[in-house]
Amino acid sequence: MPKTYNEIYIDSRKKLKEMNVPAYGLEARFIVANAAGKTMDAFLRDLRLYASKEVEEKAEEMISRRQDGEPVAYITGEWEFYGLPMAVTRDVLIPRTDTEVLVDTALEYLKNKKMDARVLDLCTGSGCVGCAIAKKLSGSRVTLIDNSMKALAVAKQNVWKNKLNPRVSCILADALLPPPMMLGSFDLLVCNPPYIPTEDIAGLDDSVRVFEPVYALDGGVDGMDFYRAILAKWKNAVRTGGMMMFEVGIGQAEDLALLMRASGLSNVGFVKDTLDIDRVVFGSV
Repeated sequence: MPKTYNEIYIDSRKKLKEMNVPAYGLEARFIVANAAGKTMDAFLRDLRLYASKEVEEKAEEMISRRQDGEPVAYITGEWEFYGLPMAVTRDVLIPRTDTEVLVDTALEYLKNKKMDARVLDLCTGSGCVGCAIAKKLSGSRVTLIDNSMKALAVAKQNVWKNKLNPRVSCILADALLPPPMMLGSFDLLVCNPPYIPTEDIAGLDDSVRVFEPVYALDGGVDGMDFYRAILAKWKNAVRTGGMMMFEVGIGQAEDLALLMRASGLSNVGFVKDTLDIDRVVFGSV
C-alpha cells in the first residue's frame, strides 16, 4: 500500500533519531522533499498526498547513505547559505554558518560606501561567499577564483542558480601563486582558505574527514600556508584603500593579524562569530 509523504517523513525521522542525528527532523524533511523533487513549501503542502514507490525507495536509499555517515548536503546535492540555495558536491566544502560572518563583514564594509564594488572571492569553493555578496549588492561585480575545475563547475552552477550572470564570473587560478595577468584590481578581497593544520586532519569528525575534500581543508603544517601566500602575492590585486578579509580557525586570529600587519596592512581588526570566537580578520591595503 502506498505511503503518504508524511508517513515517509515520519519513518525517515525515526531512523535518523535512532542514529542520534541532532537535527533529525530537519534532515528528514530535506531528504524526503529532495527525493520527491519538491521545494520545502510544496513538500509541506503535500504531506497528506500519496507518494510514488519511487519516492519512497529513493528516500530509503538516501537515509541509508546518511546512516553511513554521509552529510545530508552531499546526499541531497544542495544546501542553504545566507538564505540562498547552493548546489553542493563532494568537490567542495559544505557551506557553514560560521562563514556567514565573512559575508556580514563584507557587506557592512561595502554598504553605503561602494555599492558598485569589484569583489574577489579567493578559494571560492562552492562560490557561496561571493554569490551572497553579489545577491545583496546588486551593483557589485564579483570574481570567483579556485584552483579546482570541479569546484569552479559547482560555483558556476550556483551563479546560474541564483541568477547572478553576468555580474559574477569564475576564473581558474591558484591562491598559492601570483594572480593571473590582466585580472585587474579589486575594492575587496574575501577569502575562506584551507586553514586546518595538516596533522589535525586525521582527528576531524568522520563526516568531514571522510567526505569533504581534503585539499579544501589542509592549510599546511601550522594551517597558515594560504594566508602567507595570499598576503605576499595577492595584496597588489587590491586597490589602495581597499580591504582584505579572511575567515580563520579557532586560535588563528592573532597569528594572522601579525602577518597582515607585517605585510603592510593597517586598521587590522577582528569579528566574532555567534560563539564569541574571532572568526574574521580584516585589514586595509
